[in-house]
Amino acid sequence: MWYKDRMEHVIAIVGRPNVGKSTLFNRMARNRLALVDDMPGVTRDRLYARTEWNGARFTVVDTGGFTHNDPDAFSARIHDQVRAALEEADAVLMVMDGKAGLSPFDQDLLGLVRPLEKPVFFAVNKVDSPEQEGHAAEFHALGISPVLTVSAEHGYGFSTLMDALTGSFPRDEEAVNREDGDAPRVAVIGRPNAGKSSLINQLLGTERLLVSEEPGTTRDAVDTVCGYGGRRYVFVDTAGIRRRSKVTARLEKFSVVRALKSLSRCDVALVLVDASLGLTDQDTRVAGYAYERGCGTIWVYNKWDLVDRTRRNPYQEEKLLRDAAPFLSFAPFLTLSAKTGQRVGKIFPLIDEVYRQYSLRVNTGVLNRILEDAVTGHEPPLSRGRRVKFYYATQVSAKPPTFVLFVNYPDAVHFSYRRYLANQFRAGTGITKVPVRLVFRERQRRDLSRGKKR
Repeated sequence: MWYKDRMEHVIAIVGRPNVGKSTLFNRMARNRLALVDDMPGVTRDRLYARTEWNGARFTVVDTGGFTHNDPDAFSARIHDQVRAALEEADAVLMVMDGKAGLSPFDQDLLGLVRPLEKPVFFAVNKVDSPEQEGHAAEFHALGISPVLTVSAEHGYGFSTLMDALTGSFPRDEEAVNREDGDAPRVAVIGRPNAGKSSLINQLLGTERLLVSEEPGTTRDAVDTVCGYGGRRYVFVDTAGIRRRSKVTARLEKFSVVRALKSLSRCDVALVLVDASLGLTDQDTRVAGYAYERGCGTIWVYNKWDLVDRTRRNPYQEEKLLRDAAPFLSFAPFLTLSAKTGQRVGKIFPLIDEVYRQYSLRVNTGVLNRILEDAVTGHEPPLSRGRRVKFYYATQVSAKPPTFVLFVNYPDAVHFSYRRYLANQFRAGTGITKVPVRLVFRERQRRDLSRGKKR
């Protein structure tokens, strides 16, 4: 089901470990999407970012460091990821280290890229000034040309490199102007080893992400475009979020921060729970992160194939879940098995419905009828002997639906009445599966003409 848009150009960045691929990727993406650390082997999965240069839009792909005889247990699979990136790319950027000099591993990688029938560019990184241009001379021994010098960290030579890369693109205005449009962005979050990468691989029908029984395999938040039923989706796999007291390694702390940040740019969060272990406090805490960031949320109980059906059933599990996380009482609940594919296909219709409600805009007239009926049916309480009066309501944003209610004493609206109004707006608008935000604001005199007292 996964595909890359063939009208969009893809550039794969490859190189041996620690040559600065991720730093260059971040500069090209104009964001700190990739983890950058002095420790070799930080990048494992392919990491994608859509970006542009002088009006040319394209996707850049970061890859893991390529070496032979690497003792890292993930080495073979990293090599598979690099080969997959080379296969799907329209152009390749091979990065080498100007400070460390020519390496036998550069020769090994060159053997992979030379046979490719696509543009290949060679960049010598860590060249910070014109005085250091001589560092690139020894790389001509590889028989490659041209050799572009660049400093991914400081930006030296970056414009020249980008002009060369984008200059290789066919001039296709339709490709240049294509956008993701209304593609839902879906974050897959949960505790380590809950099966996040396995679920995405099952959805995509390909080994797009590394999967391992070892918790902590995924370090970066990885964006993946998926097509299903004629619609595009963007899935974001994230690092497992452990309890704060359990997070000690500096790199893992960065991964957790990245996972939380990824929620801020997503519409829907799939909160994966390891059904074989049952719901834990950390699961509800992870779901709370999604709720705080205003995401639409779907509870996904993975590994249901490992559950003893004679002792546990979905109805009991959902009741336990609702009791443990009442703040997400509206979130849909689904049991499945990423390993066997059981009920995985039900995810897309749920995402579609959650995203539809998450993006919904409601007519102001409808909102004010809901408000009037709610206040008439249950009057607000007195505040210091004076009646709280609501004037009108309007929607100020979607994703999630956010409504402003103008009132004479905003601070006097009791929590229980706020909850009552939220339920009335849910029922009246049909927004039953995503969070609804109500903002209570004091009406200013200039607002008098905009609504009648209720």
